[in-house]
Amino acid sequence: MPKPYIVKDKFTIKAKNEGFRARSVYKLFELDQRFNIFKRGMKVLDLGAAPGSWLQLISKSIGPTGFVLGLDLQEIKPIEKNVMTKVCDITNLSQVEKYLNEVNIANPDVIVSDLAPFTTGVKYTDQQRSLELNQVVFEIAKKSLKRGILVMKMFEGPDMPWFIKQLKNYFSLVQTTTVKATRDRSKEMYIICKKV
Repeated sequence: MPKPYIVKDKFTIKAKNEGFRARSVYKLFELDQRFNIFKRGMKVLDLGAAPGSWLQLISKSIGPTGFVLGLDLQEIKPIEKNVMTKVCDITNLSQVEKYLNEVNIANPDVIVSDLAPFTTGVKYTDQQRSLELNQVVFEIAKKSLKRGILVMKMFEGPDMPWFIKQLKNYFSLVQTTTVKATRDRSKEMYIICKKV
């Protein structure tokens, strides 16, 4: 029997107690601990950034000399001085490029994406939509990430090996992993890509 969906699990409670906007912050925290993603002074692009918990963590990790731009379909409440957010459909590549140029990070050091499609409950449909979103993220990375790290979330599915192969043709290193803060019933994975 599947485990019941628990809204207020330990990560949700921890996030509230520590002042983070969402439990998903602990996914990025674990990834950063394992893959050393962020350094002081970095320029970062966060795709699908609402409600802003990843932005909060990135802001602290890169420090006041760093800068992070968060893009999402929803408006995001202000965070820190080194964080700027814009309402943006990331499938509009020219708009993404425009915002990157506006804040002088045309070539970020890191791109992160916790994007997920609006789920239908139909497994194959949700996997396909996740793949389509990540193909857009990959296109953004190819245009702007000259060297650095790309982190993206993807739902496991039959097309994942094909997509990983495309990534390996472009990046020096590609790894897939799961994180402890992922809900038990979720089929999400994270893909870490490095270009040197």
